[in-house]
Amino acid sequence: MPAQAPEPTGWKILAWKQAAVACVRLRRRTCLAIYRPYVQNTAISWEIDVPTVDEMAARIDGLRATHDWLVLEQDDQIIGFAYGQPLKRLAAFQWATETGMSTSPITSAGGGRELYTQLLRRLTERGYRQAFAGITQPNEASNGFHRSFGFQDAGSYRRVAWKHDSWQDVTWMQLDLLGNGGPDGPPDPIV
Repeated sequence: MPAQAPEPTGWKILAWKQAAVACVRLRRRTCLAIYRPYVQNTAISWEIDVPTVDEMAARIDGLRATHDWLVLEQDDQIIGFAYGQPLKRLAAFQWATETGMSTSPITSAGGGRELYTQLLRRLTERGYRQAFAGITQPNEASNGFHRSFGFQDAGSYRRVAWKHDSWQDVTWMQLDLLGNGGPDGPPDPIV
């Protein structure tokens, strides 16, 4: 994983639990507003319908309890979020996580990189061993972004998702969070 860069002026990366209760509703709505165009206008998100605020709230609450959900703020406005979620809901896969990130078009250069760096660090600290990213193709920007963190191609699903009146291919990329595979013994529990 790349060295942690200093936080540029004006950026704050916050774990959801750092939010005051009064801010929670606003943050949920803002995250949904950032995510909505990805669902409605692109094949980047695999969702067909935009989730409701309550659905988004349930996701945030569930993922921050088991993985993580971080928000990127600039000048006291949320401009992006990143999260880890289960790769599979089977016990043998509990040390693997799928990552995701959505940013606002106003996100300044480097904000998404710092957000993702913090997410990968926190997932590693919790005990996750492997991170996976599913990327709708073609998407050279996301492919390059993930490769810059050390993700490697793991495989592709051809014509697997139907969205915007066409079949979409999805490439999966994988990052060994411990580097070099880590120890071969049994993993520690996720914390």
